[in-house]
Amino acid sequence: MALLRVIPRKATPSIFMQQVARLHNVERDKIGNRDVVGWGINGMYSYVDHVAFPMPAIRFKETTPEITALRDREKGDWKKLSVEDKKALYRASFCQTYSEMRAPDGRWKSITGWVLFAISASFWIYIWEKLFVYPPMPDTITNLEKRQAQLQRMIDIRVDPIDGLASKWDYENNRWKK
Repeated sequence: MALLRVIPRKATPSIFMQQVARLHNVERDKIGNRDVVGWGINGMYSYVDHVAFPMPAIRFKETTPEITALRDREKGDWKKLSVEDKKALYRASFCQTYSEMRAPDGRWKSITGWVLFAISASFWIYIWEKLFVYPPMPDTITNLEKRQAQLQRMIDIRVDPIDGLASKWDYENNRWKK
């Protein structure tokens, strides 16, 4: 077995790490002038309003001089900020509040409409198949005389005498049991 010599190498970043750095630079270009404030969902620079992910990776709005001034005032006493200033700071970081995220949005109406459409389409397809695809019902099912003859034959040969049809027939009086 050959002995391997350990050769010291230069500390160069791996190709994978270079790709990750390039990807983050591309993502940085996409977000514009927004602040990166957290990890986000999977480490990417994205903004999502979702109850399961309360802290997005970037702020909702880009940094403007007005917001920068408000953030400077925010570092001081909060009692000096008006309610409108606090709301503006919140809206600069987040698009929706929790109550807005959880509020019904009317999507149930379109879902109900599509479900009813699918049910009615299925109904009309069934009617079309009944008229044009399936053969007509056999005479033994549609003719009342033949159905009664079939019932009488089943009674005569005592079909299912324990708990079925023949158990409900009185053979001595030739009628149904009461």
